[in-house]
Amino acid sequence: IHSFCKKDDHNKENLFNSINYDVAAKKRKKDLLNNKARTQYFHQEKWIYVHKGSTKERHGYCTLGEAFNRLDFSSAILDSRRFNYVVRLLELIAKSQLTSLSGIAQKNYMNILEKVVQKVLEDQQNIRLIRELLQTLYTSLCTLVQRVGKSVLVGNINMWVHRMESILHWQQQLNNIQITRPAFKGTTFTDLPLCLQLNIMQRLSDGRDLVSLGQVAPDLQVLSEDRLLWKKLCQYHFTDRQIRKRLILSDKGQLDWKKMYFKLIRCYPRKEQYGDTLQLCRHCHILSWKGTDHPCTANNPETCSTSLSPQEFINLFRF
Repeated sequence: IHSFCKKDDHNKENLFNSINYDVAAKKRKKDLLNNKARTQYFHQEKWIYVHKGSTKERHGYCTLGEAFNRLDFSSAILDSRRFNYVVRLLELIAKSQLTSLSGIAQKNYMNILEKVVQKVLEDQQNIRLIRELLQTLYTSLCTLVQRVGKSVLVGNINMWVHRMESILHWQQQLNNIQITRPAFKGTTFTDLPLCLQLNIMQRLSDGRDLVSLGQVAPDLQVLSEDRLLWKKLCQYHFTDRQIRKRLILSDKGQLDWKKMYFKLIRCYPRKEQYGDTLQLCRHCHILSWKGTDHPCTANNPETCSTSLSPQEFINLFRF
């Protein structure tokens, strides 16, 4: 395992060749059979009470894993308004919180991740987003698997190796996706007036999407280099103070907003915006998705709800 996970070793197949599967063949078979269960652990209620302060009750019940089990993320990924929110949350958990999940929560995590991948394979959208998620999770698991025996992962090592095999398989499936052109041959994006094309481009919040769009056609390449387009993108994601610290001039003596954007995203987090988020009721401290009924005693529960970003959701369970 150690020889496979070294940073200078890029041959992923070495992991499975370097592990002695004969030591616990029977136990591995049992673990793999148990891992094939795809039924997620659900509670009847789709909300969870977040205790105030650090108490024994909170330590014993209100955990990130318990919240992950009860907040119905399987249904959330089918909602386009919540999809990016769930994916970002999965990425944050993969980076630093995977070991804080209980065994059943870790299993739910992998089941939900599989559903996310299947959804992307079917609709051919958000491919890059899921590639980055899988790579983040795989990198984290490479580090954690090397620390087996130190109570960092719940379950047998062979089960986690099997899950890593699944991640590699999903990555290969995403790499093999061939985007099919629609049969409709009517008006295309390049048929629109230039002002409308620029207006649509301004709705893209990721600079990598602008670069990809510019590679479609020579005319779009020219539009994708528009200075005002990149200036608005920088101003959307970053503060004036952050921009002033990372000024870059072009050969003509003008601000190079495109280079500044890619420099800024390496230094500062980008602005996150989601169609729908998890809500925390300030009156009764119940966490749920918007529109979920919960036993709130406030006269007007809607006015008591506060939207939580994925990072704020995780911060609720740090104690």
